[in-house]
Amino acid sequence: MNEKQNKGLKLLILVAALGYFVDVYDLVLFGVIRVPSLKGIGITSDADIAMYGKMLFNYQMYGMLIGGIFWGILGDKKGRLSVLFGSIFLYSIANVLNGMITTIEQYKILRFVAGFGLAGELGAGITLVSESMSKEKRGYGTTIIASVGVIGAVVASLLASYPDLINWRTNYYIGGAMGFALLIMRIGVSESGMYKDLALEKTVSKGNFLLLFKNFSTFSRYFSVIIVGIPIWYCINTFVFFSKEMGQAMNMTDIPVPAKAIMYNYIGLCFGDIASGLISQYLKSRKKAILLFLCLSILSIAFYLTIGKQNLTYFYFACTIVGFTAGYWAVFNITASEQFGTNLRATVTTSTPNFVRGAVPLVNILAGGFISNGHSYINSYLFVGIIVFVMAFFALLTLKETFAKDLNYVE
Repeated sequence: MNEKQNKGLKLLILVAALGYFVDVYDLVLFGVIRVPSLKGIGITSDADIAMYGKMLFNYQMYGMLIGGIFWGILGDKKGRLSVLFGSIFLYSIANVLNGMITTIEQYKILRFVAGFGLAGELGAGITLVSESMSKEKRGYGTTIIASVGVIGAVVASLLASYPDLINWRTNYYIGGAMGFALLIMRIGVSESGMYKDLALEKTVSKGNFLLLFKNFSTFSRYFSVIIVGIPIWYCINTFVFFSKEMGQAMNMTDIPVPAKAIMYNYIGLCFGDIASGLISQYLKSRKKAILLFLCLSILSIAFYLTIGKQNLTYFYFACTIVGFTAGYWAVFNITASEQFGTNLRATVTTSTPNFVRGAVPLVNILAGGFISNGHSYINSYLFVGIIVFVMAFFALLTLKETFAKDLNYVE
């Protein structure tokens, strides 16, 4: 690789990492300012705040689910760079408009639009990096993207911690401004060589989402990758985003502040992403690294529910531990990218993390069903957790190892 190519690769990783930084900033921002923002538009009772909070979070996830498919297909049909531009542009506008809302209906629509826009950036960035780096070292690139990206959540949490200086509307404006700044940086990024070669092939079907369901082997690979990632967002959603409700359910004397819980959790996620990525490179195995972190996640949940409930210090430490053990997001994303050929790689890499995120409403619905049948808040989410982890272990067993796999092929 010559000096020009090396500079281009560094710029690509930087843009992808900062793009994911803004992506996570906005994704987490609603979680940390949901209470003041809802109060700011006239929702005041705790019951209504909890209800509308989950509703808006679900709208955001629905947007990500649909957006993941749309941007993924676009990335394979028109190129990875088209997704980087389009997704960043859309969620930047949505961020600014989120800061102007006055009604719950406006909030619903704009959280959906923001989710739709957010769905494209990570997958496009991971796909570009995985196709541009050497097969032995591409895991380092995705580790940098994921670890830098999750710092966006820490920044969102810190800014939300000073509402007297920076109100919730300003936080949204900041997210929009960072997104527009990224669009300028994106100008110097080049399309991947693999995709340029593929674009010349007129006979190859590109971004055909239905190809993923053409036979059992292809579908099972796609489905298994999604299932392997769901425990990450099960943990973040259950024990961190709704830490206030969990703290109440554990009968804690002092109720946790969601913004702080999210901040500490994402600090853990940052170090977890670095650790899982480096462990994957050291072991020369994606599967072994994921297996290790799945097992550690179960232990961290046990710690959270036993030691974490004693006081806020232990609770926030438990949130950090939960974040660290759920920090196999980098390895999960590169695994998804490595499972499929160039003509479907963006579709898969972009849609799988969003299907994982989009599973959050299903988790909440299932837990709600247990709660309505008389089970406690904690036990209901634990029942769902057992289902999620058992399925993840089984799905991981069915996937093939992809470390150092040659990606220059088509399905």
